[in-house]
Amino acid sequence: MRHLERPKIRTQFIIFNLFGDYVNPRSASVWTSGIVEILGMLGVSERATRSTLSRMKAKGWLTARKHGRRSLYRLTVRGKALLDEGTHRIFDTTPTDWDQSWHIVVYSLPQELRAKRHELRTRLSWLGYGMLEPGTMVAAIPRSDEVQSLLQELEVQPYVHFFTRAKLENGADGDIVSRCWDLAGMNQRYSLFVERYRSEYENLLKRRERKNDLPPDECFVHRFWLTYEFSSFPRQDPNLPLELLPSNWRGNEAAELLRAYRALLRDPAQSFVNDALGLEPTDTPLPQDMVAIPGI
Repeated sequence: MRHLERPKIRTQFIIFNLFGDYVNPRSASVWTSGIVEILGMLGVSERATRSTLSRMKAKGWLTARKHGRRSLYRLTVRGKALLDEGTHRIFDTTPTDWDQSWHIVVYSLPQELRAKRHELRTRLSWLGYGMLEPGTMVAAIPRSDEVQSLLQELEVQPYVHFFTRAKLENGADGDIVSRCWDLAGMNQRYSLFVERYRSEYENLLKRRERKNDLPPDECFVHRFWLTYEFSSFPRQDPNLPLELLPSNWRGNEAAELLRAYRALLRDPAQSFVNDALGLEPTDTPLPQDMVAIPGI
C-alpha cells in the first residue's frame, strides 16, 4: 500500500493518537515492535519511534516493562488522564442554551513562575478560555471543576482569581468573541477540512458498497490521518454556544463528517491494529475516540 503524502508531523502526537484511539479504551499494554510497525506505515522511522517512546516514558506519560530484550508499554495514570480529558473535549457537543454570562480568570504570576504561567494560559485555552486582556481570560462556558483542578495541579491558586456568571453591562457579546478568538480563521480551516475529506469519504463509501474492497491497513491509514488533522481544532476552537457563532459556521459539519468517516472505517481499522499490536478482539463497543491532546 502506498504511503499518503503528509506534512511534517510530531511523532509524540502520533503515538498519543494511536494510544488514545486503540489502546487506552482497553487499558492494554503493547509491545514496542507493534508500535514500530504501525508508525512505519505512517512514515515514521524505527529510530524516531523508539527514541520518542523513551522520551514519553521519561516525561511520565508511559511506563515500560522489560521482557528480555523486548519492552511492553502502557499508559501511566497521568497519561490516561490526559487522553481521557482529550476524549471529553473533542466530542463536546455545541452548547445550545446560554445564560449570556461570562466566566473570567484573572492571573498575575511572578517571572520565576513564567513556565507555569505559559502552561496556565495554554490549558485554559484548551478549556475554551480566550485572552481578553493580558492576564485576563474569559469563557462562555465556565468548566469550573476543570479550572479549579488545573489551578490546584499547577499550585497557582495564590496568583489567580476565578469569577463566574459575570454579565456584560455595556457593549456586545460579539465584541468579546472577536477580541478573544479568530472565528473567521477557524471557520476557514473547518471549510478546508470538509472540502478535503468529503469527497474522500464519499469515494470510500462507494467502494465499500460496490465491492467491500477496503483493505484493513488502508482503512487504518485513512482513518488515522483524518483523525490526526482534526485533532488540532479543539486547541483553537472554544466550542462557543450557537448564538455566538457566525451563521456560516462549519465546525459542526466538520465534526459530523469526522464521526461518519471514522465509523465507516472503524471495524477494518480496528482489526488491523488488533493484529499489529496483539490486542484481543472484543465485542464490547469502544467509547468514542480520542483525537485531541491538551496543551503538552
